[in-house]
Amino acid sequence: MAEETYPHKFNYFFGFLNLAGVFVIVWFLWYVFMNPNTVMKLYTPMYGFALVVVFISGILAMSNVCRLPDIYGSQVKTVNPVVKGIVLTVVAFFLMIFINYILFWGFIGKFGVAYFSPDSIVISGGTGAEPYVARENASTAIVYFFAVFLWMVLFWDLGFGRWPWQANSLGVRVWSKMFVILFFVIFFYTILFHPHVCYLFYPAQDKAGVAPWWEEMAGTGSAFFSLGLILCTLVWIVFSSVLWEGRPWNKLEEKNEPNFSKGFVVFVTTLTLGIILLFVLLQIFTSIWGEPFVGGQYTDGPDWRYIHGAEVAGFFLLAAFIWKNYFNNFPNIKSVWGRCVIRSIIAMALGMLIYWFYFSPLATFFLAKVEGFAQPGDTPLVWTLLFLSIILIQSDFFDGWPLKRGKNKEIG
Repeated sequence: MAEETYPHKFNYFFGFLNLAGVFVIVWFLWYVFMNPNTVMKLYTPMYGFALVVVFISGILAMSNVCRLPDIYGSQVKTVNPVVKGIVLTVVAFFLMIFINYILFWGFIGKFGVAYFSPDSIVISGGTGAEPYVARENASTAIVYFFAVFLWMVLFWDLGFGRWPWQANSLGVRVWSKMFVILFFVIFFYTILFHPHVCYLFYPAQDKAGVAPWWEEMAGTGSAFFSLGLILCTLVWIVFSSVLWEGRPWNKLEEKNEPNFSKGFVVFVTTLTLGIILLFVLLQIFTSIWGEPFVGGQYTDGPDWRYIHGAEVAGFFLLAAFIWKNYFNNFPNIKSVWGRCVIRSIIAMALGMLIYWFYFSPLATFFLAKVEGFAQPGDTPLVWTLLFLSIILIQSDFFDGWPLKRGKNKEIG
């Protein structure tokens, strides 16, 4: 993310206007691409979900792994943030097309793992191999894969940074970081999601994947359990990066460079805090809707409780990025931990305000969703990740234009 400079006192009203403009852009994109009553109707919901999560993954891969915004700025003598933003956004769009349709549907799904391709599922035949269901199942697998990718990219930036390649060239760092991240993505996807995907089919693909090992512990074989865990863990990673200015983990650095110890501590601690947050959310849900039970529908289903935990965590993530980008991480007081605590409380409160909006009658107009909780086919994470994508595009690709005026920092 480009280093930002403010020649004058931050204008919070202008920040609010920028946020309103971004909301309108998100609403327009939703109306055209996702709204089930308008043009593209991609919100089925898993098909649209897959496209959005691949899109935001591509944005983070370009910004956090490949450092394309900084490289672009360093190679062009005079960088117009609008031109730069448009170019990089187009690249991100075509990257999404390539990853979803060519890499997963056309290559991995046809020559490796069949459930990543709707066509391969249909060709295999059997129950659930109808084109619509096949596309939903393939999209579900892609969503899970890139949920792990988001986790690993954001964790690696906070925990390991440039380690252990800080002494190498930028090209070495980019390729090394990408391959290591993909290694861990495949590892965690195989453990946390692959068993569930294999059991989406009838008969279950029990020779390709074990029965979900978390079923007895979680009360459900659904990988919504894993998705909830990852999103709740991401809350602490994003809060640390966005609201806490890298604290307290920067105390573990040596000469301002991350190391293995820092990365290990960050991974274990944020995962532990993610487990705690998910447990707290589940207890809150139980106090509102009662104990979930196997076979329960909608709010009574254990699987829905876990995905709802992920959705609440998603609202917190969105709130953190909104507060950082459009309200300058207010308050910027002298006390380090004072401002970190206050920002966290504000982000949590703003997240709940977004929660209220999404499940209020207002969303019926803006998103064409059915009012209420646990509606069939309602996945708030799609809207949340689309909103986050536009925020990241403005922040990273457009250097915060028109709200901020940035300068390119040294490529790290």
